[in-house]
Amino acid sequence: MRDEALVDRGAYPDVVTPWDDPDWRADALAWAERGLAVRGWTGVWRVAVRVRPWSVLVRMSVVGGPDVWFKANPPGSAFEAGLTEALARWVPGHVLEPLAVDTERGWSLLPDGGTLFRDAPGAGVGAWEQALQQYATVQRALCSRVEEIDRLGVPDARTTVLPEVFDRIVEENAALDADTRAALRALRPRLVEWCEELAALGIPGSLDHADLHDGQLFAPEPGRFTFFDWGDAAVSHPFCSLFVPLNSAVERYGQQALPRLRDAYLDAWTGMGVTPAELRRAAVLARHLGAIGRACSWARLFPTALRGLADVAGAGGAQSLRELLSDPARNEASGAGR
Repeated sequence: MRDEALVDRGAYPDVVTPWDDPDWRADALAWAERGLAVRGWTGVWRVAVRVRPWSVLVRMSVVGGPDVWFKANPPGSAFEAGLTEALARWVPGHVLEPLAVDTERGWSLLPDGGTLFRDAPGAGVGAWEQALQQYATVQRALCSRVEEIDRLGVPDARTTVLPEVFDRIVEENAALDADTRAALRALRPRLVEWCEELAALGIPGSLDHADLHDGQLFAPEPGRFTFFDWGDAAVSHPFCSLFVPLNSAVERYGQQALPRLRDAYLDAWTGMGVTPAELRRAAVLARHLGAIGRACSWARLFPTALRGLADVAGAGGAQSLRELLSDPARNEASGAGR
């Protein structure tokens, strides 16, 4: 493999990851090259390397073939390799189909998915409606796969265990000041009530991407989307997935976009014996509780990176946890609960 790439470290120029270990780097790239050779693709060279505390990505060009990506996950999200492989079987056409995976080491070899949604022409509210409808359809199809997803090592954040997950991250996050920690502890009884209310509606658990923004899906053609980057995922109440896209929508399109996007997502969940009003109430609560999943994902860094970025990771998790201290009714007042 020819080495012609520069390394992009983004906002983390001093972070240490496995990429900085020459033996690891040689082993990983040799594995990727073998995976390509099996498909008859040779003459590989690196085009771009993207190193972050939570992943290593290497874009590679192949003589006579398409560009491909090697991805390495840290131990906390190593499940992504096996999950990506399984999703390609369970919901084909909606996710990237890996070219090769090493589930033990958390390595994946992935095809290029094409145009990112954020770069696609016409990627506005209407396109987001279509994307959320498709994503919800995928989630509903995966409800029957929860036990299999569990066995892949995907973290459990269902309503039955979410209070215990909350307890753990509140106690472990060193970036929380004493007043915020006390306020979060005082919130726990209400959080339990929200979880119980969600569970009583009978909407089954599913896979929550937990970071579904406009850079986490491809738009290969109008009206069709490919979801990827499952390293933050959890088994959760499916509506917790609304935390990231709806919060992002407020920033980009304003509060008026929320009812449209919420209803587009909820359309896939009709016909389950739950009224439209109950679905909207569930969306309000689960969107609010989605902050817990985001707080958890901040700790899924390479161990060497975490030692150097403990303050950054803690601050990110603390910021998500503070979202829980706001009243979920604000979503209703802003239009997300009408």
